[in-house]
Amino acid sequence: MTRMTDLPPYLQPFVLDVAQGAEHRVDRVGELDFHRPAGTARTGAILLIHGGPGPADLEVRPRGWPVYQGYAAAIAQRGQVAVTFDHSLIRGLDQLTTAADDVEAAVGLLRADPQVDPEQVVLWFFSGAGLLAGEWLDSRPDWLRAIALSYPLLATPPGVDELVSAAEVIGKHKDLPVLLTRVGREREELAGPVAEFVSAGGAALDIIDVPKGQHGFDMLDHSEESRAAVTKALDWAIAHLGEDPSTPSQLPIPTTTIPATTTQPSKIPASAAAGTAAPASARGAAATTGTAAPRATAAVAGEAARGAAAPGGIASPSTAGEPGRFAAPARQTTSNGAAAASSARGEAATETSSGEAGQSTSAAAPAETAASRVVGREHAAYEAHDLEAFLAMYSPTAQLQLGDGAVMRGRRSLREHYRPLFEAGQGKRELVQRMLVGDWVVEQWITHGTDHGPTPTISLYQVQEGLITEVRFLA
Repeated sequence: MTRMTDLPPYLQPFVLDVAQGAEHRVDRVGELDFHRPAGTARTGAILLIHGGPGPADLEVRPRGWPVYQGYAAAIAQRGQVAVTFDHSLIRGLDQLTTAADDVEAAVGLLRADPQVDPEQVVLWFFSGAGLLAGEWLDSRPDWLRAIALSYPLLATPPGVDELVSAAEVIGKHKDLPVLLTRVGREREELAGPVAEFVSAGGAALDIIDVPKGQHGFDMLDHSEESRAAVTKALDWAIAHLGEDPSTPSQLPIPTTTIPATTTQPSKIPASAAAGTAAPASARGAAATTGTAAPRATAAVAGEAARGAAAPGGIASPSTAGEPGRFAAPARQTTSNGAAAASSARGEAATETSSGEAGQSTSAAAPAETAASRVVGREHAAYEAHDLEAFLAMYSPTAQLQLGDGAVMRGRRSLREHYRPLFEAGQGKRELVQRMLVGDWVVEQWITHGTDHGPTPTISLYQVQEGLITEVRFLA
């Protein structure tokens, strides 16, 4: 197939001769198009993340472009699921943060699909989407098998809010394979940052060079060199899903079904708030800046506040460790630079006074949860002044709401907020009690060193996929 001169660049045919519809089917689930292999085997998946911005006279949305349809068909015909979708970067670089939200949401829906093994996912960034790759290189979720970048934009232009720079974090996780497809005739403003990325990546980076290729070579340069480079990149991505590039997995698909338009929200157990739902993920919350906490969150916070008002500031639950109950730990005093061991492990001991001088009894601590362990690691990093370890516990698109209602989104905002606090050694606080409810951790703290003296604070943390996605502070 050759280039067609009467079509705009983005509608040029894919360089590989992929028979559309052959040996695979396409299903639309919400805003995603799933290109599925023949058969019903459960497989890994590759999310194809288009570039941007697009031209003002854009006629076809990116997921309909021949190049992404071609990649998706080639992946499906090799036995894996491929997903295409449209994100906000196509409208302009001022939509970068919103585009990061879109990618996060797409990942969640992809991993919830019953034909996809949620622990076998590759993210493939093209062109301008390279600006979105840094957060994933930085956070490295356990399910992320590899990252591929094709002719990426890696330096944020002046005047655009920057996310995590890929060059700053490449190689941070030595076990994360990263592929760069680099073109020899790259535009000057892109070539320099790519060279810096290669220099920083060192041995952590696999490279496919296309010496005669231009930006968008996989649709603009119909040559043997281009076809060989695309084939090699496809083979690399499939191989890092743990499969032979030509052999589909034979794992059975589970029988659960997923709604076509939304991911399932997490639920607060009935023991804490009967019939009410926890807040949506940080990505879904991006559209509701400044809104009040949902009923379930308010209910949990209310119970915590009532505990804060108890004599001595410590609630004494009748059944320590019962799901949805507060643990009342022996009070811990922590400050930056001196980590409390129990906070570092996310553990909470329970202590109740017998009412007799000098006597106390300890009740069994509530069972640990995956969420409490993540929050515990965040606390340990906080106490140790380790800003990067602290940020690594957060989703790239986490949302944090302060007591005054101000909202921060993403690690960049968190870094700007916490860096001066860490450098100044601020943050002395006492943990009073903790409640573990599903993927939520609710804590009561006494914060010192403020202009208002000791200040009680309720903190609510939501943890999903091993990272903190939402935090609410209620002062």
